[in-house]
Amino acid sequence: MENIKLGCAPIAWTNDDLPELGAENSFEQCISEMALAGYKGTEVGNKFPKDPASLKRFLDIRGLEVASAWFSAFLTTQGFEQVKKDFIQHRNFLHAMGAEVIVVSEQGSSIQGIMDAPLFDKKPAFTEEEWKRFTHGLEKLGELAKEKGMTLVYHHHMGTCVQTTEEIDRLMRDTDPEKVSLLYDTGHLVFSGEDPLYILEKHFDRIRHVHFKDIRKEVALKIKSDRDSFLAGVKKGAFTVPGDGYINFKPILNYLKENNYRGWIVVEAEQDPSICNAFEYAVKAKRYIDNL
Repeated sequence: MENIKLGCAPIAWTNDDLPELGAENSFEQCISEMALAGYKGTEVGNKFPKDPASLKRFLDIRGLEVASAWFSAFLTTQGFEQVKKDFIQHRNFLHAMGAEVIVVSEQGSSIQGIMDAPLFDKKPAFTEEEWKRFTHGLEKLGELAKEKGMTLVYHHHMGTCVQTTEEIDRLMRDTDPEKVSLLYDTGHLVFSGEDPLYILEKHFDRIRHVHFKDIRKEVALKIKSDRDSFLAGVKKGAFTVPGDGYINFKPILNYLKENNYRGWIVVEAEQDPSICNAFEYAVKAKRYIDNL
């Protein structure tokens, strides 16, 4: 594990998409409990200070680094110049924080933030023209990341146009590996019905960032049968931390280690912290991964 750094996502303490989940939890509590649980890094949540000097002051004394932060791209629905402007601002903040990767997800036609959109029935898909605009724009963002010695990692995600094996394969095929890399998220793959080991092995050379997220199988199946939305799935507990769901992380972690993966593994689980205490679940995940 000497090449791998283990981080934790703040979404377990306060959910950026559903701010009522964890509204009572402060930024300081979040990062203090991450450090207490034994993690070395964090991604950036909405409650985090946006000034790099201020954020570093909070993180340094807790022994934490910034692994990355999410960027919502609208390459298929906005003019590129606006996306570029927003991306550069995001890139510069992450660069100042010492992060090496930039997490990007296309949100132009996403339903992940729509409470009443059935997750599987209403899943969006790109037209051929949108695929071209999307991949071309993504490569240009990748070039902007490289200007700072950073890497764009694309986050396949439930409720978006890049969710399935076929869509991930096409994204990798249609983009330059020098400009676009992949974020590998176990939870989103399994929830979607994909084979996480297949994706890991096929696209390992493109993977530069990893999210470890588990799934409560019975809840996930009910979300699909009840035609619930992604946000409803979060509220009902479809996601949990590694070791608390049904994903077998042992072969995944072994593959990453044996093939010399270098970078972050970030534990992430969108849950209601009033039901699933964020600190307790962060500790549970850390112990599970340590035991592997």
